[in-house]
Order: sequence, then C-alpha cells, then structure tokens
Amino acid sequence: MALVASIHVGLGSQVPEFELKDADGEAHKSRDLIGSKGLLLVVTCNHCPYAIAVWPRVIRHAKAFRDLGVNTAAINPNIHPDYPEDSIPAMKEKIAEWGIDFLYLADESQTVAKALDAQCTPDIYLYDAAGALYYHGRIDDYWKDEAKVTAEELVPAVEAMVAGKPAPQTQHPTIGCSIKWHDA
Repeated sequence: MALVASIHVGLGSQVPEFELKDADGEAHKSRDLIGSKGLLLVVTCNHCPYAIAVWPRVIRHAKAFRDLGVNTAAINPNIHPDYPEDSIPAMKEKIAEWGIDFLYLADESQTVAKALDAQCTPDIYLYDAAGALYYHGRIDDYWKDEAKVTAEELVPAVEAMVAGKPAPQTQHPTIGCSIKWHDA
C-alpha cells in the first residue's frame, strides 16, 4: 500500500458528467446526485486502512449534511481483479455492515476517478449546488484516530458553503492508499 496525497484541483471546476452503477446495478448520473445545496463526493474503497478509518465519519457527516441540502455519494475506483475486497459483492457487504445510507458507486472503468484527478482513497470533493468545486481536502486533522482530532475541516467547509460564504483559504490534501489503477 503506497501512501499518496491528493493533488491540487482548481476550485470552481465542474463535477464531471458521468453515469455509474451502484452495487445493485442501478445507474446514476452525476447531475442527479447534487442536492439543493451541493454534493460531497468521496473517492474511496473497502480495504485501504485510511479509507476504513474515515468511513464512520463520512457516514455520520452524510446524515448531517443531508439535512443541510448536501447529498453524499461514494465512488470506488478499485474494482480490480487483484483486490477482491473492493469488488462489487464486497461493496454490498460493506453497505450492510457499515450502514451506508447514501450511494456507493462502482467506477469499474476508472474514468470518473481519472476525470476527478483522484489520487488516493479517500479523496474528498465538495461541490456547490451548481456543481462547482468548493472544497477538496481532508475531513479533519487526524485520519487515524477520531479521538485525536483537534480541527474539523470538512464540516466547517460544508457549513460555509451552505451559508454562501467564500471557500476556505486553506485546504489541506487528504492522504490515503494509492488508487489501484488498471494500467499500472
């Protein structure tokens, strides 16, 4: 597992147009994912320790964000024969086990992850209601142990976006396992 950091993606860039299937095979278009105030898009997987550590926070925050008009969707680009723990059947298991109550989509071709310039799992993107990137960074300042977090970063970004305030000036990259690219 190679540790990788997310790269800078220009704020204001538009959410890519895509159609991905969920773990049950139902197709969803990116433009339909955006809530009345925005969309939290998390590129993630089932097996990466960094992703596993933040999944509970993503699930909990998604519930609160939904009440603010911000939808959440997760995208798994690691559908790869060498990583069966990230397969679509494994995604279905994790949805049930972890109580994921938002869309968890399979990016089997990895075209969406590439369009996002995603580098790692997790890689976090917050888009406003018009589909413009508002925040691209980490959830908080300590991925490994939520009890040691001293600064929330995603929650204040969502709150600022919903309130119509400017995007946070400081957006720290997220870190995680490298995406398991098919052509690597």
